[in-house]
Amino acid sequence: MTKTPKRFETHAIRQQLDRTPYGEHSTPLFLTSSFVFDDAEHMRASFAEENDQNIYSRFSNPNTTELVDKVVAMEGAEAGYAFASGMAAVFSTFAALLDSGDHIVSCQSVFGSTHSLFTKFLPKWNIETSYFKVNQLDIVESLIQPNTKVIYAESPTNPAVDILDLEALGNIAKKHNLILIIDNCFASPYLQNPIKFGADLVIHSATKLMDGQGRVLGGITVGNAELMHQIYLFSRNTGPALSPFNAWILSKSLETLGVRVDRHCKNALKVAKFLEKHPKVNVVKYPFLKSHPQYAVAKKQMRKGGNVVSFEIVGGIEAGRAFLNSIKLCSLSANLGDSRTIVTHPSSTTHSKLSENDRLEASITNGLIRVSVGLEHHKDIINDLNQALG
Repeated sequence: MTKTPKRFETHAIRQQLDRTPYGEHSTPLFLTSSFVFDDAEHMRASFAEENDQNIYSRFSNPNTTELVDKVVAMEGAEAGYAFASGMAAVFSTFAALLDSGDHIVSCQSVFGSTHSLFTKFLPKWNIETSYFKVNQLDIVESLIQPNTKVIYAESPTNPAVDILDLEALGNIAKKHNLILIIDNCFASPYLQNPIKFGADLVIHSATKLMDGQGRVLGGITVGNAELMHQIYLFSRNTGPALSPFNAWILSKSLETLGVRVDRHCKNALKVAKFLEKHPKVNVVKYPFLKSHPQYAVAKKQMRKGGNVVSFEIVGGIEAGRAFLNSIKLCSLSANLGDSRTIVTHPSSTTHSKLSENDRLEASITNGLIRVSVGLEHHKDIINDLNQALG
């Protein structure tokens, strides 16, 4: 008899550890720093990686294993590793795979800390980055050098919510035998699976939609087993591992990811449509708005539009600050993907360390506002945005 494949929601709930002799229904916490062995031979074989025995929670732990197994199944990946934060996942992935003298081709529109990694820290090890804009996929191949090893992008981008054609990037990476790494944080595995379009590795800040309630930090990289083994060996020795407690929280959170993201997307589309009609708003970007410049690509590779809306407020940086100061219901915070709606002015906060020219190159204008639409009633969110716009 043919085995019926599990759907996303079932993987999120039923991809769990075997029960202990106590017969618990919900996976317990394994708050232990180390694990014991049956005898000398068992200990030797474990350190030689000849079995799946846990050794030390910096290497692996049952709670992190369950979380990784879930995301691997959701993304259609082969293996993964969980990190203490999203940026720990980004840094460790690049540090594990790149050597001195290597080169990265990256989209200009990336998270501020990722941009700092590429411009301030990796150059210390003679690793350089060349950038293309979101609407310049036609120049990507011209940026590839003999020492290029990685193509990197976010889609949707942070914070301007632009969309990159993942299939096009996948084809370029395959043609030139490069590693394609996609940050899938804004979409989550529920809305988008970059591996289907040619990505070798997918990175998530699990702090965002995966947790969804602003409780814990976490990051995860999943993808090709051979590449992930290199990342595992690097991380095992350098120590950026996710804590068992945070892994347990995140694994439980994934059980409701589909339900939560459905509501996020429903609310976000209504907020985007409201903003599109407001006289004090110049441009609104939301992947599933027909006015979005990459709407067709978003529809091709995403199941829904996500929870983040960006818009350009009339009046520039001062109008942006005045808008934030007038918010009453929504939160002013640097996080996103929370059950609570969060409003951010990127040019004065999350991306303020970038030069004005670098911000503009990444589509971050002085009047850009990023709204991470939460799970409150959409009318209450809209009313708060409306009164803050004045």
